[in-house]
Amino acid sequence: MWETKININEVREIRAKTTVYFGVGAIKKIDDIAREFKEKGYDRIIVITGKGAYKATGAWEYIVPALNKNQITYIHYDQVTPNPTVDQVDEATKQAREFGARAVLAIGGGSPIDAAKSVAVLLSYPDKNARQLYQLEFTPVKAAPIIAINLTHGTGTEADRFAVVSIPEKAYKPAIAYDCIYPLYSIDDPALMVKLPSDQTAYVSVDALNHVVEAATSKVASPYTIILAKETVRLIARYLPQALSHPADLTARYYLLYASLIAGIAFDNGLLHFTHALEHPLSAVKPELAHGLGLGMLLPAVVKQIYPATPEVLAEMLEPIVPDLKGVPGEAEKAASGVAKWLAGAGITMKLKDAGFQAEDIARLTDLAFTTPSLELLLSMAPVTADRERVKAIYQDAF
Repeated sequence: MWETKININEVREIRAKTTVYFGVGAIKKIDDIAREFKEKGYDRIIVITGKGAYKATGAWEYIVPALNKNQITYIHYDQVTPNPTVDQVDEATKQAREFGARAVLAIGGGSPIDAAKSVAVLLSYPDKNARQLYQLEFTPVKAAPIIAINLTHGTGTEADRFAVVSIPEKAYKPAIAYDCIYPLYSIDDPALMVKLPSDQTAYVSVDALNHVVEAATSKVASPYTIILAKETVRLIARYLPQALSHPADLTARYYLLYASLIAGIAFDNGLLHFTHALEHPLSAVKPELAHGLGLGMLLPAVVKQIYPATPEVLAEMLEPIVPDLKGVPGEAEKAASGVAKWLAGAGITMKLKDAGFQAEDIARLTDLAFTTPSLELLLSMAPVTADRERVKAIYQDAF
């Protein structure tokens, strides 16, 4: 039983701080949120989005009337790309400062929400910029209030204290984690996600899957993260095939979104380790690489490495996608191949070489895993020693 792996004498933090409005029709709660923001004096905001999803999903049709009704004026920054950059954050921050924005509203998946969290910090630190923030040159303790309208079922960022933004010239993709960037309110409405393409549906769900594989096996895993992990895997295994076959199925989207939400809460508590620490260099070097796809390429190799240290946890957790695991160290290969088979069923069969990486890139990727700000901390959370040889072995196995 996995319970035997928990040290009951180690004190754990249990985090669940953001108020999330969840369910079909939750987008209508934006009117209540806007009213409250107006009452609190947050009557000038910056809206941060990507280039099209905020409209294509229908979210914009609810947000603009709510802001207008409650006499909230806004400026709109719509240039956030997948794997957002510090330059985008600084550009949005400059516009927000000049406008006098007092709060931030993000509409999108992880990229717009993480960019918005970053802008919220910089609004409270007018002498700082995004490079300083993501090179950990200061520790923020305050940020402008954040509203997150989530448009994907993968990142969990709408309910956690994390954000990720790239520094292109250094090929860094660091993560930050501060209490001040929990969104005050978030909206999770599965009706906004029915137009997600099939590949993105798979990629974001694999992101959520990776969150719990790591959160349930890290050095700070707790019964809370493990229970959340088990339910996340069960829901993804059951509802991802349905969403891929029937994209407009609101029940499937609902439960994939719920899985993503609780996975976000799980890693907010249990942190991350190998797959995220090793994926960030991949999409920093190749920004066009979807984060979830990169994670999927790495996951079987990571499972192979960590399974011997956490077999009881992983056997129970992975049972819906890799049945008949006994929870003994010697079945690491079986677990890894089972995960790879399940990923293939979701359409994820690519290896690093298929994404354009060369064998000689492995040394650089390994260096980036240890030199990118914040990633070495993630590696230190792994259940096995995360030295350069092990990191290199994971990249080679995924190649």
